[in-house]
Amino acid sequence: MNKVMTYPAHFKAIAVLGLPLIGGHLAQFAIGLTDTVMLGWYGVEALAAVTLASSYFFVLFLFGAGFGWAVMPMVATAAAEEDETSIRRSTRMGLWLSLLYAALVMPLLWWSYPILIALRQEPQVAETAAQYLRVAGWGLFPALLVMVLKSYLAALERTQIVLWITVVAALVNGVTNYALIFGNWGAPELGVMGAAIASVVTQIVSLVAVVAYAVYVLPQYNLFQRFWRPDWEMFGSVLRLGVPIGLTTLAEVTLFATSAVMMGWLGQVPLAAHGIALNLASATFMVHLGLSNAATIRAGNALGRRDRAHLEKGAIAVTIMSLVMSVLTVILFLTCAEPLISLFMESDDPQRGQILAIGTGLLAMAALFQLVDGAQVIALGLLRGLQDAKVPMVMAGLSYWVVGLPSSYYFGFVRGMDGIGVWMGLVLGLACAAILLMARFWMRSVREVGVPAE
Repeated sequence: MNKVMTYPAHFKAIAVLGLPLIGGHLAQFAIGLTDTVMLGWYGVEALAAVTLASSYFFVLFLFGAGFGWAVMPMVATAAAEEDETSIRRSTRMGLWLSLLYAALVMPLLWWSYPILIALRQEPQVAETAAQYLRVAGWGLFPALLVMVLKSYLAALERTQIVLWITVVAALVNGVTNYALIFGNWGAPELGVMGAAIASVVTQIVSLVAVVAYAVYVLPQYNLFQRFWRPDWEMFGSVLRLGVPIGLTTLAEVTLFATSAVMMGWLGQVPLAAHGIALNLASATFMVHLGLSNAATIRAGNALGRRDRAHLEKGAIAVTIMSLVMSVLTVILFLTCAEPLISLFMESDDPQRGQILAIGTGLLAMAALFQLVDGAQVIALGLLRGLQDAKVPMVMAGLSYWVVGLPSSYYFGFVRGMDGIGVWMGLVLGLACAAILLMARFWMRSVREVGVPAE
């Protein structure tokens, strides 16, 4: 008989599980933020190039991260069923698929310059971005492996270690960036290339730490024993869940990446302002993403126990927590836009006024999509916990590519609204996704788990 939890108990359980995950996501975000801030100090051209390069890199990374996302609900469900063998099998095959994927897409990172030029980017910005990607691209291998292992640990509710490993990685990234971008402490001044090297070093440190923890603290799972042996049945299971999750994530991230490309058409200053506003919006999104991960784990546990009452109450609780965060963010972005944007620039930057003017408008648009952005990622987390990925993939594709992307182009360029119009398309795409995915969870997926709450 499953224990009935009250709503306060759900709020507490989600907070205990989710807060370290939120902290881990914020620490991970701090790695990219450090690059943005320090390169903003170094120069607007460097900032524009890395904004473009990072968008390109994360399109590829986040599709591959689908295998890590797939491991999380599979391990959570297996843990609820006390099936240690399935925990080990799904995690190993997640690692296999991540390595295979990274090898397949590495050429796209190595030869990125003609692709960026084909996307109508300024040649100098494209050249600098391509140089960055030739180095930073090698970090894709450890980054994807870390993603799988962090998902494995989080699903086992080892979220504290996920947080601390990411915090250490963020500190390593900051120190290495400071040394190599500016040439401090006797290091060579490498600018953008210094940021790329720091990124790879950071991912390697993260991988070493997470592997050490998995081997020495959780030896009972024997993750790396006979690692080379194929497990084609589980390989197929992770692949079937991971690909639609990866494509769903790809649909969203390419919406944002394409928005960066469109902003690049408007020039370096709008692109730099876009990078700053997007970093600020991404920081608050990390809270929703951490709650979404907690929702995935708890939904996966409920699925393993066939406990629909637990699933429904937990879903309501995590949605309320996300809504509260959204309201607080809207207030922050509408009242403190200029001080927030100023954090990313030197006070004597000659382009400061232009960036502030554009960035303030973009943050107002970011405030508009906070509610829907939080709602769609919470819905995705709940659906992934139930291993429902194929239909959500189609819904995401329609929302981001059929609604969001054309709307960005229409309002930005056809209607002549420039950056504000591009971001208006983001709002519409996210709103469509939120409505469809929440409807999918409450009207279909939740009804397939056990019996309803009384």
